[in-house]
Amino acid sequence: MRDGAIFAKAGLPSIAIVTEAFVELAAFTAEAVGMPAVPRYVLPHPCSGTGDENLARVAREAAPGIIDLLEGRTR
Repeated sequence: MRDGAIFAKAGLPSIAIVTEAFVELAAFTAEAVGMPAVPRYVLPHPCSGTGDENLARVAREAAPGIIDLLEGRTR
């Protein structure tokens, strides 16, 4: 979340990618750094440790939504 806010403050297209388990923490952090509107893309939790096949599937499914957010489109 902090990285997304830093890049957004620098004027770069930015989003934060978080897993379901950290949605509330991401919102708190975004508010704390003064960037509550930084877009977020939420991935299933957990992602790590779920195997290469699952990670590849998650990435394939997430990519279009991430690109949309970076280009200013919402889903």
